[in-house]
Amino acid sequence: MAVMDAQSATTGPAGLIARLRGKLAGGSSEALLTRRLAGTIFAIRVISAALAYFSQVPLARWMGTSDYGVYVYVWTWVLLLGSMMDFGISASAQKIIPEYRTSGEHALLRGFLSGSRWLTFAVSTLMSIGLAGIVKLLSPWIDPAEELPLYIGCMTLPAFVVANTQDGIARSHDWMQLGLMPQFIIRQALIIGITASAFLLGYHLGAVAAMVASAGAVWIAMTGQMVVLNRKLADHIEAGPKAYDVGGWLAVSLPILLVESFYLLLSYTDVLVLQQFRPSDEVGVYFAVVKTLALVSFIHYAMSATTAHRFAEYNALGDKARLAIYVAHAINWTFWPSLAATIVLLTLGKPLLWLFGPQFVVGYDIMFVAAIGLVVRAAIGPVERLLNMLGQQRICALAYALAFVMNVMLCVALVPRYGGHGAAAATSISLTFETVLLFWIVRQRLGLHVLAFGKQALRRALPDGEQ
Repeated sequence: MAVMDAQSATTGPAGLIARLRGKLAGGSSEALLTRRLAGTIFAIRVISAALAYFSQVPLARWMGTSDYGVYVYVWTWVLLLGSMMDFGISASAQKIIPEYRTSGEHALLRGFLSGSRWLTFAVSTLMSIGLAGIVKLLSPWIDPAEELPLYIGCMTLPAFVVANTQDGIARSHDWMQLGLMPQFIIRQALIIGITASAFLLGYHLGAVAAMVASAGAVWIAMTGQMVVLNRKLADHIEAGPKAYDVGGWLAVSLPILLVESFYLLLSYTDVLVLQQFRPSDEVGVYFAVVKTLALVSFIHYAMSATTAHRFAEYNALGDKARLAIYVAHAINWTFWPSLAATIVLLTLGKPLLWLFGPQFVVGYDIMFVAAIGLVVRAAIGPVERLLNMLGQQRICALAYALAFVMNVMLCVALVPRYGGHGAAAATSISLTFETVLLFWIVRQRLGLHVLAFGKQALRRALPDGEQ
């Protein structure tokens, strides 16, 4: 097993450049594969963000303000509910599949590969029917323009949830493009293509038509992904009997669902509280700042998606030294690119915000406050995935819950007086608190030192006698 490189600490801009160049060129074949896959995921997320951003302009123009507002409202509900209705199985697949594969439990592996998708489809279908019933009961109080789009949104959810589950299965086999492209690229392109075709053919493009197009895009992308995934699995997994451990799957998945849910809540708290206390123009400026800094978050997401199943695999093999080295590698490749991206974004902040409109440039100084939390959080890399993959889901969920509660309290205290600056400060403080808490948990529970500070971090990450 080749040991991944750890460059000696250097100082100054020249030293930082030399350090980054050394990291880009060096490393084992395993490290190079991880960086390549993470780069693929990062590219997909950037392209997806660009597609999503530039598609909103023609949609808003074609639909008009009222219909566009209804569409965004319903589609936001689809995104939020669809991300949680798989009970965390899309994330836990990256723990369960490597463990089954490593232990040779092929019947359970085959059962999970098919059963997890049937389970999430059945449960999300039942929940969607229940949600449609709630819409029906609340129809006297719901805007009539929203009722039919909400029903269509309910029809969209089962396909959305199955696509998330298939994403987790694909990532567990290092098929990153198959896992992510149907959701982030193909689906978005289909929505743009269908709505543009309807508009050019002279159809009225209201909220109902836009939701039909979105539902069709979700189902088409999910079905195509399923066909390709089944073919690839058939080539890699021998046919044979299947066994199902639904209780075991849920025991692993539900705590991870809590982690993912609190992460979503933490991500939206600042904007939601800002909407309650400040004028809409301030909300718009702050949202533009958040979207501009999203590039930094994409780096963390890319490394998390790439490394999670390997954490589970090395732990299942009992190879603690290899796990420690891989963790150090993942942390370095989260922090240093995140730091570089943050510097670039802050340098180009004003012209980037100007793209949203000249009035958005007033949010430039907010970027510096918001960036602090992102950089601090990147310093420990994807350790939340490490905890989830190594059976520490509950304590990780507790850490996220505490950070979420702190964020709510700070936002309520700071936003009314300081607006966007207060929201950014509250989020950065909460992320810093979360980082310290996760660092302490990993140190206490796993005995790993998870800070991206070069050779010293790598040495301390290794168990005694393995340096």
